[in-house]
Amino acid sequence: MKFAVVDKIRRTRSLTNEEFSYARARANKPLKVTLPSPLMMTLRWSREHSRDAYPDPFEMLADAAAIVRDEARELAALGCEYIQIDAPELGMLCDPERARTDFADIGVDPERLLSEGIDLINSVAEVKGITFALHLCRGNNKGYYVGEGGYDSIAPKVFRRATKFSRFLLEYDDWRSGSFEPLRAIPTDKTVVLGLISTKRVELEPAETVEKRVDEAIRFFPRERLALSTQCGFGTVWEGNPIPESTQEAKLRLVADIAHRIWK
Repeated sequence: MKFAVVDKIRRTRSLTNEEFSYARARANKPLKVTLPSPLMMTLRWSREHSRDAYPDPFEMLADAAAIVRDEARELAALGCEYIQIDAPELGMLCDPERARTDFADIGVDPERLLSEGIDLINSVAEVKGITFALHLCRGNNKGYYVGEGGYDSIAPKVFRRATKFSRFLLEYDDWRSGSFEPLRAIPTDKTVVLGLISTKRVELEPAETVEKRVDEAIRFFPRERLALSTQCGFGTVWEGNPIPESTQEAKLRLVADIAHRIWK
């Protein structure tokens, strides 16, 4: 069963304020809040059911961007300093087959998503006082992925156009993400966070393998502007990914240990 937008969308309550306030009261370090990319709403636009409300799907995406931007403004007022925009649709656009079946075939132009759509994502990051990061997600629902293919086809359009984002978080945990060469398209005043540790697989990555991959990435982007993380979160849905908590802790320790060695 697929849901579709049939009326104008609007914000009726906060997506994250309660969770941020709860976590901030218990944390002694800065918190990062994740918000969805407004372009994900394309998956809820239907030629058959949505046209009365939104003849042009990009009108719906503009309304979605306004909702996410309002959420960011409220978070800033609460003291939030770091927001990550999760954009699985950009990972899907790396895959020509998914770009066709999930977007073009339903009436949403993939090339328009990479121009006008990136401008809408960029507009979300206009809120002052916030460091914004863009996560090019490849799907993580219960350990399942949604797209294959390197960043080559979208890199120049996304990285050069999303000017208000200071960090790009890129999944590089397996062959589906391709090579590090597209890092050349990223302006060197940005920070690139390499997602080299998988949240989908139980196996713990060998530290030396991860360090070698960082060395590969340095060929295309400055070491001092790189960082390391897991490729996505461990709990994308409430059921979580098929990884025990003990392994999750071990993987996070691995990230910290390797990062401390590389960036002393």
